[in-house]
Amino acid sequence: MVLHNQEKSINEQIQKLDSEISSLGLPPDFVIHTAPLICKEEMFSAMSPNDRRALFTKLFYFVMKCDIQFKSFVFEKRQFEDMFKLEGRMARELSLFIRNNLGFFQQFSDVILYYDNGQHELNKILNNVLTTELSQYDARKVLPKDYKLFQAADLICTLKLLETKCEHGELSHSEQLIFHSKRDLRRQFIKPILKKEFS
Repeated sequence: MVLHNQEKSINEQIQKLDSEISSLGLPPDFVIHTAPLICKEEMFSAMSPNDRRALFTKLFYFVMKCDIQFKSFVFEKRQFEDMFKLEGRMARELSLFIRNNLGFFQQFSDVILYYDNGQHELNKILNNVLTTELSQYDARKVLPKDYKLFQAADLICTLKLLETKCEHGELSHSEQLIFHSKRDLRRQFIKPILKKEFS
């Protein structure tokens, strides 16, 4: 979950990212999906590891330069007997986070959720919890190509998953091509991104 006070403009950072993407020979509205980028899939299948790392790094520095914060929730499916228990836990964790930080959310006249409706159950959980916990709440559907912070959220989720992977195992061959080693991944990307974590 990426948190952004819209009174703090990120237009300059968006323009810089668009320009840097264009300098790589790609259209400025090119969508950087980090999972297929790392795995050399979909639109990234013909790109070299260096080009893919360059794209990942440009999006990473965009995130670092934006005045945003994030809150992540990590759940392992294998720890739950079924999807109902998993969804219940997700709803409780999100609700608890909002209640514990109600003062933060109440300082805004409106709280708007931008989401692409990609995962129906997650969309339902988000809407139910936010409608219940916040009096001034609205939801808007967006496309990743039109909303750079959606791509920022994707990158943050990928790095949080890689952080968990580093704790419990080794990087895949595809991940090593982009990040080189667990040490480099932690030093260059994971440790810096944690400075953006909501506290």
